[in-house]
Amino acid sequence: MKRTVKRTVLLTAVAVAAVILVLTAVLATRGPGGAASASASGGASSAAGGYHVTALFDNAAFAVPGEQVRIAGAPVGTISAVSVTKQNLAAVTLQIGNADFVPFHANATCTIRPQSLIAERFVDCTPGTSATPALQLIRRGPNAGTYLLPVARTSSSIDPDIVQDIYQEPIRERLAIILDELGTGLAGRGADLNAVILRADPALGYTDKVFHILAQQAHTLAALARDSDTVLAPLARARRQLADFVAQANTTAVAAAQKAAAIQDGIRLLPGFLSQLRPLMVDLGRLADQATPVMTSLGQGAGAVDQEFASIVPFAKQARTALLDLGSAAQRSQASLVASEPLAKRLLALGTAAGPANSKLEQLTTSLQQTGAIQDLMAVLFYGTAATNGFDADGHYVRTDALVGSCTAYARAPVPGCSSNFGSGSATASAAAAVAREAVAHTQGAGAGSLSGLLDYLVGSSG
Repeated sequence: MKRTVKRTVLLTAVAVAAVILVLTAVLATRGPGGAASASASGGASSAAGGYHVTALFDNAAFAVPGEQVRIAGAPVGTISAVSVTKQNLAAVTLQIGNADFVPFHANATCTIRPQSLIAERFVDCTPGTSATPALQLIRRGPNAGTYLLPVARTSSSIDPDIVQDIYQEPIRERLAIILDELGTGLAGRGADLNAVILRADPALGYTDKVFHILAQQAHTLAALARDSDTVLAPLARARRQLADFVAQANTTAVAAAQKAAAIQDGIRLLPGFLSQLRPLMVDLGRLADQATPVMTSLGQGAGAVDQEFASIVPFAKQARTALLDLGSAAQRSQASLVASEPLAKRLLALGTAAGPANSKLEQLTTSLQQTGAIQDLMAVLFYGTAATNGFDADGHYVRTDALVGSCTAYARAPVPGCSSNFGSGSATASAAAAVAREAVAHTQGAGAGSLSGLLDYLVGSSG
């Protein structure tokens, strides 16, 4: 509340100071007859070269001819004349010598600003935009031939020392007297005083416009206040995530700043990459058009595929048990597998050592197959078996064992001891065993004893 009162007092003091300055300027420029007299150079200034603008100000104190006119900080002209109108406004004629900044338009603005601490001034202007019409030309009367910038488009600053003097003696007592007198003089001119105050301080005018806009948007602001709670509540619940996001964004920004050169190179190379990418994207577009039927068919079969995957779930559950059992079995057989490592090494050594013999055996079997030796050997065995067959009174017979001895030769007459007639009784068996032993006796090599035992077993002789 105290701040509001102080601000109100300050604004009132500023407004009163502005009114005082305006009245002072009016009184200083009136002639003996009480009517405002235009400056001798005011109306004739338009005859000089350049573009002339007559800007109306509520207060043009300390603005004198010769001071600069600036646009965006650059000097573009000077003040050519200062006069007072019948409406008690200060008419400041601006001569714009730079043709690049003319003409001024309807939304142009001019403000009288302090240039230094010794009360020098300059006029800071903006020429407006070409979207609005140009300023109107004054065709008759004072300042004829110049272009009029109305008071609504101008403003002037109040020096800090004027405001500070309000709080000093005897200015404070004089201000009180002025306020008392102005209360009577301005009793019916509140609107005019309000307009003067708004023009004296453009910020107040802009504030009034802002309040007017806010008043028009009252329902929208109310809805915003109501809906903002709905929007901000989830954000409040996720404030930790938001804080983490800000922290991570800071880390990302620092990392990006460290790679600024690489990022700049990437951006520089991006146009070339995009130009090379364009044909590929065209091909991808064509592929997408051609793949549309395929994707449609896949979409139609998606249900069956989904059902198949759903059916895999029970199988996977059963397979899990089997895999666990397999793992248990593998764990139990681990010791046996480790114990078989020496055998595996020996088998490996045996396989390595048998490599040359296997190679020779492969060459032999390949040669036998290619030359037909196996078939020839079978023929020899077949015909040899037929040639060594015996016969008796009942006919030919096939010998299952090849016996080599005195009885194996072909003979027309009976050979003693080589009778081919098998009799009954032990005499026949003894004769057969004798023949077999005789055949064994003619064999050579280390395996004769084993073969003799085998023949004894076959013929049933124990001798």
